[in-house]
Amino acid sequence: MSFLITLKVKGDTAVFTKALEERAAEFEAVVAKSKAAGAIHHRFGLGDGYVHVIDEWETVEGFQAFFGEPSMQEFLATIGADTSSEPEITVSEALTTVDEF
Repeated sequence: MSFLITLKVKGDTAVFTKALEERAAEFEAVVAKSKAAGAIHHRFGLGDGYVHVIDEWETVEGFQAFFGEPSMQEFLATIGADTSSEPEITVSEALTTVDEF
């Protein structure tokens, strides 16, 4: 069993987009840490004033430990996240279905 975890993080999407380009090595380091903590899949999306994160994790606890690390919170603050507000987080059990692609 795995879990789908989505986050809606308010912030400056222009700063975030610029960070994706200019700080790729830092994002790659975060990828390595997240995989070691149990991340299976990851995608970003942009909305009006927010970044949408769509992940699949082996366990909810793995995600919570990873996301709750002070270094992760510090990183988010430097890439445009509004750290004065909590992100909207949803967690659901991932299903394997015949219409999956």
